[in-house]
Amino acid sequence: MPTYSVVSMKGGVGKTSVTLGLASAAWSRGDRVLVIDLDPQANATMGLRVEAPSFTVNDVLADARPGVAIDALQVSPWGEHVHVLASERALEHRNTVEGRHSSLRLRAALASLPRAYDLVVIDCPPSLGELTRNALSASDAALIVTEPGYFALRGAEQAMEAAEVIRSSTNPLMHAEAIIINKARPSVAEQRARIAELTAIYGDLVSGVIVPERNAIQQAEAAGMPIHAWESPAGAELSGVFDALYDAIMPVRLTTEVPR
Repeated sequence: MPTYSVVSMKGGVGKTSVTLGLASAAWSRGDRVLVIDLDPQANATMGLRVEAPSFTVNDVLADARPGVAIDALQVSPWGEHVHVLASERALEHRNTVEGRHSSLRLRAALASLPRAYDLVVIDCPPSLGELTRNALSASDAALIVTEPGYFALRGAEQAMEAAEVIRSSTNPLMHAEAIIINKARPSVAEQRARIAELTAIYGDLVSGVIVPERNAIQQAEAAGMPIHAWESPAGAELSGVFDALYDAIMPVRLTTEVPR
């Protein structure tokens, strides 16, 4: 049950769009996916069309007993195999340290979750507060999202540092899986230079799958639809991009076939 935190230390780079794009790729294949929305802005929750949840991830972190997360699972209108731990504005109060082992509360709450998901993806707020620490402490790996711009690259560097802090403290097996470049416009020379700079620094860690800037992403999100269901040339293009990204991050699945 691979679990990824989608992180950046800078807002506006499209973390939630990448989160929803990966969930859409899972949806399109009939894979079971759980989206955990740890951003108090609750954009992933809205994009998955979960409205007015009575039990949110804020309640889960307040309790933090093993297994409590099961009670907060919501089924997205996207489909029966898309589940959500929804966010709410009050989650912001959980972004500060709450006693010993504060950053392990999410991991404890998820401990008894049935291992029935093909993918768990956690949308984090754009800061290294206690919410992001909880996400990274409960994850196998981090997906770092950046724009190809000067300030966003600094955010990627800070996110790499944040992942290392967690790896050296609460979650030694966690690692940075990939740096994902989002909102790319390859025709812009400045962006090409920033992508080259990022690749020179981080090498193969920079994903070869680059997400282009397209209005279809915002249109699908506003409609509460998977990008794979958005019928337009840009929707088809982005569906292919997120399929490739999904394939790149997912572990190889072993299947047993009966010899003929």
